[in-house]
Amino acid sequence: MQAGGVDVERCRVTVHGVVQGVGYRWSCLREAERLGVSGEVRNMPDGGVEVVAEGAPEAVDRLIAWCGAGPRHALVTLTNVVAEEPQGITEFRITD
Repeated sequence: MQAGGVDVERCRVTVHGVVQGVGYRWSCLREAERLGVSGEVRNMPDGGVEVVAEGAPEAVDRLIAWCGAGPRHALVTLTNVVAEEPQGITEFRITD
């Protein structure tokens, strides 16, 4: 999809492993802001984290790669990426 003549993609990433209680959401927020990606990150009841990322394809790809490693104290064991239709969101936030 294009927004203002620029390609935009959106994906939902589920991340499993030791990803809660290690600063994953705050680190993801900082990385998304650094990359210029919009979306959200939240803890899941099963102990995983879900990230929705929307923006320029290269930036979204970089955030997906970051999700596979996470912050220093995380231990990511599995990520699952699903493409979605862009929604035109303009900020990145932590949700519950």
